[in-house]
Amino acid sequence: MARTAKSLINTQELGRAIRRRREESQLSLRDVADQTNVSASTLSRIENGTGKPDADNIARLTTWLDVPLERILSSGRDTADEAKAVVYYPHESTPEIVEAHLRADRNLSPETADALSALFRVAYSQFSRTEPAKSARKRR
Repeated sequence: MARTAKSLINTQELGRAIRRRREESQLSLRDVADQTNVSASTLSRIENGTGKPDADNIARLTTWLDVPLERILSSGRDTADEAKAVVYYPHESTPEIVEAHLRADRNLSPETADALSALFRVAYSQFSRTEPAKSARKRR
């Protein structure tokens, strides 16, 4: 009996991250291809969820995205009762961290997590400070 191997890479998460970073940076697929040495057609397939990147491309893309590899690894477990760990590095932006937490929340559907993430990104961009505060008061 043939056994089908489940992919260790969450290509949907990788594709979403690539598209989001590319659009935020206002880059074309060709621009990203030039920066990563991953072909534009491969990038398109990954973004659309139809491509299965090889290990070299995964390494190039996670380096370009500056995200931990653990973010796109599948857990290998199919139990819905287990909480998923959210892995991030301190240099990641707040919207990326919040999105990772929303996607890991088992009480939210993927569509709801996407909608809340988009809502948070809009609110964050409107209310976050882009410049450091000119005079910070010290508490005594």
